Amino acid sequence: MENPWAGEVALTLNGEARICKLSLGALAELEAALKTETLIELVERFEAQRFSTRDVLAVVVAGLRGGGWKGSAADLLEADISGGPLEAARVAAQLLVRAFALPDVTQN
Repeated sequence: MENPWAGEVALTLNGEARICKLSLGALAELEAALKTETLIELVERFEAQRFSTRDVLAVVVAGLRGGGWKGSAADLLEADISGGPLEAARVAAQLLVRAFALPDVTQN
């Protein structure tokens, strides 16, 4: 079960429920992978819906790794994400929101 207060987002990968989280280490890995000056640039791309599949892949990999997964981007390319690319994009966006803001307790 995910804990939004801890920045966690659930993702089903190869039929197995996983917790994703953008820890400080995962954020640093993400910055390096995307070669961005700041993560704010990445957040702005998601807000403006100008993100690429590379952005989604990098955020999901970083989130999975922040949640304890030992895989790589190459492993994720071969994996089955329940909900497909749309779910991957939703999880990536949610990870960024939860990494930089408190959850909205009025939702759900």
